[in-house]
Amino acid sequence: MADFLSAYSIQSWLESCPQGYLEGTEYGHQPGESEPELLVNNPVLHEETMRSTVQLVVGERCALAASSGLINAAPDEASKRFLATQTLDEARHVEIFTQRLYDLGVRRNELENVIQQYANPNLVKFAEILLEKVDKKDFVAGVVGQNIVLEGMAFSVFELIYALNQEMNPKFAHTLSGTIADERRHVGFGENRIGSLIKQYPEKKPEVEHMQKMMSYYMLATFADAFRNNRAAAEFEHVGAQPAHAQFGGVDLAEMTPEEMEQVLADTVLKEFKTRLGRIGIEYQTPVRP
Repeated sequence: MADFLSAYSIQSWLESCPQGYLEGTEYGHQPGESEPELLVNNPVLHEETMRSTVQLVVGERCALAASSGLINAAPDEASKRFLATQTLDEARHVEIFTQRLYDLGVRRNELENVIQQYANPNLVKFAEILLEKVDKKDFVAGVVGQNIVLEGMAFSVFELIYALNQEMNPKFAHTLSGTIADERRHVGFGENRIGSLIKQYPEKKPEVEHMQKMMSYYMLATFADAFRNNRAAAEFEHVGAQPAHAQFGGVDLAEMTPEEMEQVLADTVLKEFKTRLGRIGIEYQTPVRP
């Protein structure tokens, strides 16, 4: 318990996050960095960038609601304090991805309309399943859904987007690097805290496993929509922009079709789910593929 208290304390968070990898940044990136002109000025790439950024805002709004809602459901003070730091992390993520929409030209009075226009219905459903558990103050299901399923998905999605943007868009890559560090810490908390609670409440396992299966399905459906309907790859080719030879999951993304990228991302996330759930005593449930 002492190691848990130390690793997930507010002092540890202060030293590693605001006084660590975020020091000197503004909205997660280096001062003065901006979006590439191609993304801002090309109508197709601009719309696809807006659409993908909206999904990040939707996901992080869900994470913010979940982490804040779980604080009073936590059975111990150490978990409450960690979730307080996670709540601030998630609020920061909402802010930095919202700021990216502003950087892309969204006016503040248009924000909610833009989010409603582009939000993927499958991602909205994914969030609803989690937030239903949080509203019921179900700490075990809520933390599995938040810190293992949602954060596990976000971790891999951010790593993929980071790989794609590292050369083309340093500003956004820098923004993502901090969120990746945050998600790694959140996932670690989920594993370390819930394993012991699952042993205490084994009757929770069927409910949690069903939740994981349903959330995984809507996650895969979101991926399918994002990759199969995305016009960015064809537009980059049309304007003669060369894709970066970025590595993700042991493959070169520059040599993959959007459908192949979807498959690699889905397989990576589901493999991580299976491993992490196994560590806490939950049997991974294979979702239907959309």
